[in-house]
Amino acid sequence: MLSTAAFAGQPTQEETQFCAHDYRQYCNEDGIGSQLLALCMRQHGKELSAQCIKALEDAGEVTPQEEAELEKRGQ
Repeated sequence: MLSTAAFAGQPTQEETQFCAHDYRQYCNEDGIGSQLLALCMRQHGKELSAQCIKALEDAGEVTPQEEAELEKRGQ
């Protein structure tokens, strides 16, 4: 699962680029930077694209351990 910090602040350029589709598909009603968005992205963690998960990891919002768990669940 994604950490609760995911999308809790302003997204990085990579998060904006690689997570835009995931955001629109799963959490479009939650505002950028809101705790509701962080919760929504966490709930849909296993459905997020690999590029989005990588962008979240690079931003320090997903640990490598969390990424491995997401990849394992997605298989």
